[in-house]
Amino acid sequence: MTYQQTLDYLYARLPMFQRVGAAGYKPGLQRTEALAEATGHPERQFRSVHVAGTNGKGSSSHLLAAVLQAAGYRVGLYTSPHLKEFTERIRLNGQPLEPAFLVEWVARWRPTFEQAEASFFEVCVALAFDYFAQQKVDVAVVEVGLGGRLDSTNILQPLVSLITNISLDHQALLGDTLPLIAVEKAGIIKPGIPAIISQTQPEVAAVFEQKAQQEEAPLLFADQHYRAELLREPAPGEAVQLLRIWHDDKVLLDDVELGLVGDYQRHNLPGVLATIAELRRQGFVIEESHLREGLREVTRLTGLRGRWTILGRQPLVVCDTGHNEAGIRFIVAQLARLPRRRLHFVLGVVQDKDVSKMLALLPPEATYYFCQATIPRALPAAELAGQAAALGLSGTIYASVPAAVAAARAAAEADDVVFIGGSTFVVAEIEEL
Repeated sequence: MTYQQTLDYLYARLPMFQRVGAAGYKPGLQRTEALAEATGHPERQFRSVHVAGTNGKGSSSHLLAAVLQAAGYRVGLYTSPHLKEFTERIRLNGQPLEPAFLVEWVARWRPTFEQAEASFFEVCVALAFDYFAQQKVDVAVVEVGLGGRLDSTNILQPLVSLITNISLDHQALLGDTLPLIAVEKAGIIKPGIPAIISQTQPEVAAVFEQKAQQEEAPLLFADQHYRAELLREPAPGEAVQLLRIWHDDKVLLDDVELGLVGDYQRHNLPGVLATIAELRRQGFVIEESHLREGLREVTRLTGLRGRWTILGRQPLVVCDTGHNEAGIRFIVAQLARLPRRRLHFVLGVVQDKDVSKMLALLPPEATYYFCQATIPRALPAAELAGQAAALGLSGTIYASVPAAVAAARAAAEADDVVFIGGSTFVVAEIEEL
C-alpha cells in the first residue's frame, strides 16, 4: 500500500475515537498488551515520562520534550490527536514519523492487530513504542489518549508520571464528576514511581493521595512548590510571555521567555518544572540554559501548533484548541484583555461536549461564524447556531471551517480580533496553520 492507502486502511478498518466518538473507544489494556508481546515488548526498551490530565497534557508533553531536546537527549514524543498529518503523533527530536516507516510497519503487523481486533489508538500506541525502541531514544514523553487507567499507553513503566489537571470532559466515558474522572487519570500512578500533580484541586486531591499511598508512590503537588509569575502582559500579537519562576518562595529563574502565550500555560509550568527536577534527581543532566531554551523554543523544537497560535496581525488572528468548559474559560478571559474594536469568533464543536456550558461562557457582543469540522463527531453548524441563539449569541452559519475563517477575516478591520476555536478539529482545518 502507499502511504495514503495505509492511512485510509487505518481510518476505515480501525475507527478512531477522535473522528467518530465512543464507537472508536475500546477501553482496557489486553489488546495493547497482546500487540506489545507480538512486537517484542518495545515499551520496556526505552525510558519514558507518562503525562495525563484533562487540559494541558499536550502542551506539558511538548514542553518536557523541548527541554530534554535542548539538553541534548534523543527524545521521542507521542501525542494525539494530530492537527494536519497522522505522522505528527509520533516524533523523534521534533521530526514527525517517516511515512515509509508507517507503511512498512502496518504491512508487517496488519494480521496481528486484525486478529487482536485492536482499535485505531491501540495500533498507534504499538507503532509509537516500536518506533521509539528501534530509534533507541534516550527518553520518550508519552501523552495519554483518554483517561489513564484503561488507556493503551498505560502499559508503560515510566520514570515519572505527570497529571496536569482534572476538568469535566468525556463524561460519558470517564464519569460525570471530577472525583470519578480523577480516579481514571490517577490510574497512571504506578508502584514506587514518582507522581506529580500540576494543580492542587481540593475536589480531587484526596483521590491522588489515596492512589499514591496505595501504590507507595512518592507524590508531589507541583503548584505548592513552583509558581510562574507574569512579568508583563504580552503585547497583542507577541509570541512569548516573560515570566519569573518561583520555587518555595525563592526566585528560581528570572526573565524566562515562554514561547507559548496562553494564560493556561502558567498552570502547566509547575508540573513541567517539577518533572524536570525529578528527572535531574534520576541522573538527567539538564542545565538552566537547557531549561530556558526549551521553554522559549518549544514550538521550533517540537512542532507544537494550535495553542494560542497567532496567525495574523492587523487584524490579530488567534486560534486555540481549547475544547471544554475549563479550556474555554481561559480563552474567554484572555480574549477579554485584548484591546480591540470588535471580536469575530469562528466556532465549531463536537457533539459529545457539554455545549451549553461552553456557550454560556462566550461573550455576547462578539460576531459568530458557526461551522463544523469534516468529521462525523462534529456538531452540525445549524444546531450549534440554534443553541447559541438561545443564549443570545448571534452570527452566520458557514458550510466549512475555511469558509467561516475567510468570512471572519474579510469582515474584520485592522483593530479587530478574530478568534478560531471550540474544537481541535476546527483548528486542524485552518488552511494557513
